[in-house]
Amino acid sequence: MKSIFCIAFICLVAGTVNAQEIIPLWPQGKMLNTKGLALKDSIVNERAIQIASPYMYAFLPSKDDNTGAAVIIFPGGGYHHITYNLAGFQVAKWFNTMGISAFVVNYRLPTSPDLVQRELAPLQDAQRAIKLVRANATKWGINPAKIGVQGSSAGGHLAAMAGCFTKDMSIINDTLDTVSAHPNFMILVSPVITMGKDAHKGSKTNLLGDTPSQQLIYDYSAELHVTTATPICFIADAFNDKTVPPINSLLFYKALLEKNISTSFHVFPQGGHAIAMNNNLGSTEQWKALCEAWLKEMGFVNTTVSK
Repeated sequence: MKSIFCIAFICLVAGTVNAQEIIPLWPQGKMLNTKGLALKDSIVNERAIQIASPYMYAFLPSKDDNTGAAVIIFPGGGYHHITYNLAGFQVAKWFNTMGISAFVVNYRLPTSPDLVQRELAPLQDAQRAIKLVRANATKWGINPAKIGVQGSSAGGHLAAMAGCFTKDMSIINDTLDTVSAHPNFMILVSPVITMGKDAHKGSKTNLLGDTPSQQLIYDYSAELHVTTATPICFIADAFNDKTVPPINSLLFYKALLEKNISTSFHVFPQGGHAIAMNNNLGSTEQWKALCEAWLKEMGFVNTTVSK
């Protein structure tokens, strides 16, 4: 019952969302990696500061427009908060214009006092979200082989880890245990990638703590876990990003290239760490058109679902 009240609270403070469904990620009493603390969701200025029980918003296109593709969106916020509107709802509505189903995930933040292992929670929630979308593919008119992930900033790190991490960390002995948590494509905007020397310090500290071990740094540096099974990728970044060093994207592109993973990689002169849905400076405004063209070229949005 507590989680229902939390979700209702989110809806009230978020305003008009236009999501068709709000879906808890974990069955009651089955959430992994919890101490069982009675937390409440916390929202400040359209930013989720604390998520007690993670969930996702479903934004579905009309049946006539549905292409069968889906994208699961992980908004950023340095693993300190979740910018669920600007980097979530607005992105979802754009995907809907292409006939793509979109799901915005409010995942648990590693700063939560309820977590047993802080670094595991975002990835566990991400994998569970992917499984839920794939398991409900028929219900939502989705092709289970056309499910991607999208993330910006720290959300880009979570999306990249979901694409690179081969171990299933979300097993709870239910029907979703046999459903794949592996996405079919990745879309990353100004992403955090590495936890090494070029890491975004805030994201690294919030995810791994003040003094992470070398093993943790290795485990959560996405560029070190690219394999031949890693999905294809679209990356948009800005040369003048002073928040997350653009070399993060370059490290990931290099790793993808070395494994022969098809990647569309774009670094624009302007935009900083604020590449948005609209009103970008100069050529950065073209990133959405390039992403849409890539989705069509890769065959994710050019086949209409049978009516």
